Amino acid sequence: MAHFRGVLFDLDGTLLDTAPDMAGALNRLLEEENHPALPLERIRPEVSRGAGGLIRLGFGLEPDHPQAADLRQRFLSHYQRNICRETRLFHGMEAVLTMFEQAEIPWGIVTNKPAYLTEPLVAALELDTRSACIISGDTTAHSKPHPLPVLTACEQIGCSPSEALFIGDDARDVAAGRAAGATNLIALFGYLGVRSEPETWGADGSVSHPGEILSWVFGT
Repeated sequence: MAHFRGVLFDLDGTLLDTAPDMAGALNRLLEEENHPALPLERIRPEVSRGAGGLIRLGFGLEPDHPQAADLRQRFLSHYQRNICRETRLFHGMEAVLTMFEQAEIPWGIVTNKPAYLTEPLVAALELDTRSACIISGDTTAHSKPHPLPVLTACEQIGCSPSEALFIGDDARDVAAGRAAGATNLIALFGYLGVRSEPETWGADGSVSHPGEILSWVFGT
């Protein structure tokens, strides 16, 4: 018997490995600005911080810097045009989703990625017809770490927060899930930086591979 009636995933760094396409967009922008390209290994830990975090990494600019807004928009334009060239489900995640679907456990997405990027990406991977909900960063009045996206997702998939498992790779995911009343797992296979200190986030547990999620849900 399943321990949860619904499972929610963060998108970047948890459900999908979007780092190669995000890195490609950043490096195209760096090339335009006559900056050297960065290796994927350096970009990868910053992907969960979104466009602002990648502009900070590539150009050393904080979000309030006069040039940051233009660079961020140009980065997003590059990314939007090449949103699903190399992005894939993390290895092992397809089997996890299939198990949930066979057990009739609804699963959904809760991301801070804006809908105009989330929806075409999820559709390109044919996950839009499988997920019970897609909550983007602008779907609700607040984004993570506020609990509203998680609460809204639980409502849409038809379970109470106490019956939901929420998996993410950022402190904002844990904060949102805890505030909503869900059980929280940290995806250690995601985009954690060397100074992330996930053990301080207050999650209920962690998984180093997608397959380990099944033990939490089914107790196997």
